[in-house]
Amino acid sequence: MGPIEQSAGKPAVAGEASEGGPGALLLHGLAGSPVEMHHLSRCLRQAGFTVHVPVIPGYAFGTRADPFDTGAWEQWVAYASGALDTLSQRHGRIYVAGLCIGAVLALRLAIVRPERICAMSLISTTLHHDGWATPWYRKVVRLAGHTPLRRHVKLHERFPYGLKNERLRQRVARAMHTEGSSAAGAEFLPLSGLHQAYRLSGYVRRNIRRVTTPSLVLHAIDDDVASTRNAEFVARNVRASDVRTVLYRHSYHILTMDDDKEAVAEETIGFFRRHGAGASASPVAQRKGVPQLHQDPVDFSGPNTWLPGVMAGPGDDGISLDEELAAARSVAQA
Repeated sequence: MGPIEQSAGKPAVAGEASEGGPGALLLHGLAGSPVEMHHLSRCLRQAGFTVHVPVIPGYAFGTRADPFDTGAWEQWVAYASGALDTLSQRHGRIYVAGLCIGAVLALRLAIVRPERICAMSLISTTLHHDGWATPWYRKVVRLAGHTPLRRHVKLHERFPYGLKNERLRQRVARAMHTEGSSAAGAEFLPLSGLHQAYRLSGYVRRNIRRVTTPSLVLHAIDDDVASTRNAEFVARNVRASDVRTVLYRHSYHILTMDDDKEAVAEETIGFFRRHGAGASASPVAQRKGVPQLHQDPVDFSGPNTWLPGVMAGPGDDGISLDEELAAARSVAQA
């Protein structure tokens, strides 16, 4: 079978048979679309993966006439789990990559379906909305989610729209204001959806120690939506035998579209291959002008460690994350 394309129902399959090869399930962000994962999807297909980017009803932008009809997070997970099952029936090895709340969905799948996932790439994981561009009233908004207001309140996307690349940011801003959506997602988030995302995140935080799937944690140091404390929490608490953390300096929240997108794709493909998806050279690395990984991201590796070799280990007290990041930046500059 050929690549599985994005669809709102079951995966649509076309082309010649290639059953048994690696399959990749990509989960975009809340109120976003598969366009957010387009570059990563293309790179994975070039690397020999069959890719499916499900359009989850209520979770994805434009899937329901009433934007507040987002459904419950359990429905999102059920739909993603169904997509995972479909891929598993056709491919021997399955890999999952998620962006933002999509990464939280990936963690939820790994908690309850560990036998189905060989490895996962967690990109800009958002367990807390605590990035530098988060509005001061976020705690009030969270409380409002427990009231009927969640059926009426819209939270508009704010500068810098998750993008450090100024030219791309301007295009996204124009599209949001003229069309209501862009490659970076919808112009606004319905509070009903955000409330469900908070509920999903709460479940994952409480159960994250049940995650045993090899995990690649990718995050921007200057993420405007979710601070690196999110990546730190994941790296310190999952119980996988292989946990790799990479921080990036040239992007904000949407790593799959911003200036580090090539490095993110290469890192993801490399990690998946490390866990059984093949061993040939990545086509991303073969393209002219792609920066080498050791030059571009702030790269720290090791099982269940956070910035190992730079500061004290996860079990040590007295070292703040700000101090760790300061040391990380010094190493990167050196």
